[in-house]
Amino acid sequence: MKKTILVVDDEPKITRLAQDYLEKSGFAVLTSGDGQQALAIIRQERPDLIVLDLMLTGLDGLDVCRAIRRESDVPIIMLTARAEEADQLIGLELGADDYITKPFSPRALVARVRALLRRAQGNLLQEETLKAGDLVLDLRRKQLSLKGKIIHLTRSEFLLLETLVKHPGQPLSREQLLESLHDVVYDGVDRSVDSHIKNLRRKIEPDSTAPVYIQTVYGFGYKFQGDPS
Repeated sequence: MKKTILVVDDEPKITRLAQDYLEKSGFAVLTSGDGQQALAIIRQERPDLIVLDLMLTGLDGLDVCRAIRRESDVPIIMLTARAEEADQLIGLELGADDYITKPFSPRALVARVRALLRRAQGNLLQEETLKAGDLVLDLRRKQLSLKGKIIHLTRSEFLLLETLVKHPGQPLSREQLLESLHDVVYDGVDRSVDSHIKNLRRKIEPDSTAPVYIQTVYGFGYKFQGDPS
């Protein structure tokens, strides 16, 4: 069965270009140029992945991303014409899994879509779990529980936490952590890792300002405190 991709952009040329390349690559494609309409399509059609423009008229891409994350963990690739790091990082903090800047190569977009879908699908045969303190990571379902309560993580957040938990006490550089998130060349910035870590700490730490699990290794990266069992 074909995977369904929703492309949300208010520039018809961009939408057509993305649709043409995605369809030629074997995907079913839905399109929208409006944030409110996109949310309605998402609720009705449940696409497998969303390509979402940041600068939509009316309800902008950040508001759409925020609304999606209240209801779903569907993979999101943010499109932005802005070069500022702050805009890209805000999208990641709101739950986007990846971003690509305009103008972009359609082939690069297809590669990102395929990579993110592979990550989302995971290894269906894997039934392993990792435990670290009160944290339990279900690697097959990509699901985290804390003291028995399910904690919602984006796929990028889960993969980042999984990488840290698998290397307890070992400092990992931002570059190493980025490699765990992307299996295609990533044109982002190291600070995207910091955004994901900030989100993770909010969700799993008793006090995000005094982290117990995820420790900062200043000038290098991060490490996980506690041995998985």
